[in-house]
Amino acid sequence: MTALVSIKQLKEPDIEWLLRRAQHFVGHQPDGQMRGTVVNLFFEPSTRTALSFQMAAQRLGLTVLDFAIENSSTCKGESLVDTLKTVDALGVNAAVVRHSLDWPELIAGEKLKLSLVNAGSGHYEHPTQALLDALTIKQHFGRFADLKVAIVGDVLHSRVARSDKLLLEQLGAQVSFSGPDRFYPHDLSDCRWVDFDQALAESDVVMVLRVQHERHQGYFDVSDYNRHFGLNSIRLMQMKEDAIILHPGPVNRSVEITDDVLQDHRCKVLQQVTNGVAVRMAVMEWCFQEERREQLVSA
Repeated sequence: MTALVSIKQLKEPDIEWLLRRAQHFVGHQPDGQMRGTVVNLFFEPSTRTALSFQMAAQRLGLTVLDFAIENSSTCKGESLVDTLKTVDALGVNAAVVRHSLDWPELIAGEKLKLSLVNAGSGHYEHPTQALLDALTIKQHFGRFADLKVAIVGDVLHSRVARSDKLLLEQLGAQVSFSGPDRFYPHDLSDCRWVDFDQALAESDVVMVLRVQHERHQGYFDVSDYNRHFGLNSIRLMQMKEDAIILHPGPVNRSVEITDDVLQDHRCKVLQQVTNGVAVRMAVMEWCFQEERREQLVSA
C-alpha cells in the first residue's frame, strides 16, 4: 500500500521534490495527462481541501469519482475500513480521506492496493496543508532556516498545527505556539508556548488558526477571544514589516482575524488556497509514479 498519511513519512529530499514540483504547477500545465481513478472520501465538511483535491486530479487528467457521504452506505453503518475495501475492489487507484478520527490508525494492518492520501485526520495530521503552507513561506522568503514561525489560536484541536510543526522544524524553521491556556496541546511535549504579543513581535510567519467551534463543548465567548487573541489593525503594528500572515481557513471573521487584516498585503490566505491545488497535484503525481512508490511508506 502506498500512502501519504503523515509528514513523518517524508525525508527532506522528498519534501524538496514535492515543493519544487508544486512550484512548477503554479505556473505550468501538466507535462502530460495521467491515467487513473481517484475518489474523495470526505467524512467532514470541506471547501478548500475538497475542491483543490478535485481540481488537482482533473488537471492531471485523472477521473474523479463522485462520492457523497449522505448517499453512501456509511448511512447504513458501513465502516471506513469496509468503504476503503470496497473502492479498492472496484479498482480505484487512490482515495483521499478526511475523517474526524485518526483514520490511518483505524486501517493499520489492512491490505489495500490503492494509494491513500490524508486530507485530515482528527486533530492529528493534515500533511498536504503543511506542504502548501511551506510552499507559501518559501515563495516569500526563499528559505526556512532561522525563520521564526508562530502558530496561534486553537492549537489543542488543530491537525494543521501538528503537521506544520513537524514539517517546518525539519526544514530548519523555529516553531512556537500561542493562544488561550485552555488550548495548550499537552500531547506536544516539546511545545514552545509564548505570550501572544511576544509571538507577534518576534515572528516572521504568523499562522492564525481557526477557532473550531464544532469541537468545543459548552459556551465560548467570541468577543473575549477577539479582544485577547484576535489579529487586528492595532496588533498588525507589532509585527515585522516583512512578516506574513497565514490561515488554513475557513476564517471566522472578527474572531481570530478582522476584515482589515485580511486586506493587508502581508496576508497570504488566498495565496495558500492557490498553492493548495499545485501541492495536491504534486502529491497525486508522486503517488501515481511507479518508480517513486517505494518512497511512500504508510505510517
